[in-house]
Amino acid sequence: MSRLTAPSALAAVALSGVLLTTGCGRGSPDAGSGVPAVPPLGTAKKSDSERVVDLGFPTFATKNTTRVAASDPVAVAAGVARSVFPGLTPESRPDVVALVDKRDWRTALAASALMSNPVGAPLLLSDAGDDLPTASEKALDALDPKGSKAAGGAQVIRIGSVPRPDGRKTTDIAGRDPFALAQALDAFQAAARGKTSDRVIIVSADDPRFAAPAAAYAAKSGDPILFARKNALPAATRAAIKTHQQPKIYVLGPTKVIGRRVTAELRKLGSVKRLGDADPVRNAIAFATFSETDFGWGVVDPGHGLVFAREVADPALAAAAAPLSASGTYGPLLLVGDDENVDPPLATYLKGIQPGYRTDPVRGVYNHGWVVGDPRAMTPKLQARLDTLLEIMPETTTAAKTP
Repeated sequence: MSRLTAPSALAAVALSGVLLTTGCGRGSPDAGSGVPAVPPLGTAKKSDSERVVDLGFPTFATKNTTRVAASDPVAVAAGVARSVFPGLTPESRPDVVALVDKRDWRTALAASALMSNPVGAPLLLSDAGDDLPTASEKALDALDPKGSKAAGGAQVIRIGSVPRPDGRKTTDIAGRDPFALAQALDAFQAAARGKTSDRVIIVSADDPRFAAPAAAYAAKSGDPILFARKNALPAATRAAIKTHQQPKIYVLGPTKVIGRRVTAELRKLGSVKRLGDADPVRNAIAFATFSETDFGWGVVDPGHGLVFAREVADPALAAAAAPLSASGTYGPLLLVGDDENVDPPLATYLKGIQPGYRTDPVRGVYNHGWVVGDPRAMTPKLQARLDTLLEIMPETTTAAKTP
């Protein structure tokens, strides 16, 4: 590795149409979702049945799941950032926030790595306007970043062509296209860490369904995400890898999205290992289970956090949700192909890591799932099925091993 000089409580969150909750609180539903709002505590007396409806269960949360009740990546990113950094005390505010255009899913995925140490920047998203979307603006005000030594004192890292927030110290990461921006993000992260990573993740520049799971891992590990076409390695990607001096290169996805011609080129730049599977659901599972030395989730046993999203969702959603995988219960992103049913490969995987107990569940371990998407994309019935698969069970009904 080459050395570089570095530059100088889950709670209810209501942010322009997104609500994250693990219990009672106040908030507003995703617009048009048909999900009732959560009223303030101390409202007029109602019947028990009315209170249950107002609390929003089981849509907002079940015993083993918590929902990010929005499908717009802007709202998801704002809500996730406030969940990870409530911003209600000095120690719960981030040092810096990353800002990227929601229309550029590739750059958003690459920017996920900034959530890792030492930068620790949650992601907020902009759109086509000259000003920040309301959800992002409110989240930024609430987060009130303190300023990051690793980012040269900046409060906001502007990535690409995005608005410049008023009254905030910013630093800019520029590039002519997503490949160059990914290269620049890699260089920025390396400078902040004081060294380059000896691991690089290569994902498809053309099919975000196969690339999406990398965002969660990059947010946890800081390993850079770089891009390849099916049959071509962009010059910016090649140049970025060269700075890592023969790193371990992990290619995520089957040959139909990143072909053998590309892996042949990559072998000139470092060691290459392909991960993944033939479809997006199995591909995400393969990445979640893989582990090698100091790389990979290795989630093959009970006691983990997991994040679930639809494979057909807006591709920027994976980046918006990535901070959930770099904090709290730390867990991989898994994809769901149906809005109501758990895909058979995913059901099999979850049963394989389902917690079990011999005599007392209090002595067991537990799985928890974040459900990312509104009730139209991820129905309450799907959420209930996931909840059942995450539940700790007596050993006679589960094959999972009890620690």
